[in-house]
Amino acid sequence: MSILDAVRERRSVREFLSKEIPENLIENLKEALVWAPSAGNLQARKFYFIFDRKKKSKLASAALNQSFIAKAPLVIVGCTDSHIRLHYGERGVHLYTIQDVAASIMGMMLVAHEAGLGSVWVGAFHDDEVSKILELPGNLKPVALVPIGYPSSIPLAPPRVSREHAVETIH
Repeated sequence: MSILDAVRERRSVREFLSKEIPENLIENLKEALVWAPSAGNLQARKFYFIFDRKKKSKLASAALNQSFIAKAPLVIVGCTDSHIRLHYGERGVHLYTIQDVAASIMGMMLVAHEAGLGSVWVGAFHDDEVSKILELPGNLKPVALVPIGYPSSIPLAPPRVSREHAVETIH
């Protein structure tokens, strides 16, 4: 599978089979997360792999009762790390850390897709509740929840705007 094919074929999956993810695939997801680029290579991000049913259920509640989160075999919580402030100030905290987490998650989602796993990026949640559930230290802020598992169904591709609308070419 080419990377472009993976980008085109990956879908936001919200229905998962009740099937465990093999350890080697979990390790590949971790590798994808840590090898993503980061601002100044400071890697101001941290990821939590949640398998515990009770914690996943609490995360689903904190995510506006999106019940599919609790049904995924794995939920990854991506967090920014405000320690980057020491190097990049407030711009680092409010922009670079989010970009770092986003780059990591996108690469990981493509690795998941290549392995036959489905995933969805969830941004609608109460970050203070997620912080309490995971007992996060004050420097970490959750910015994304990513349920992952084998898809029980794969949605059709949603419509996209044209390249001409999305991309401006300047010579």
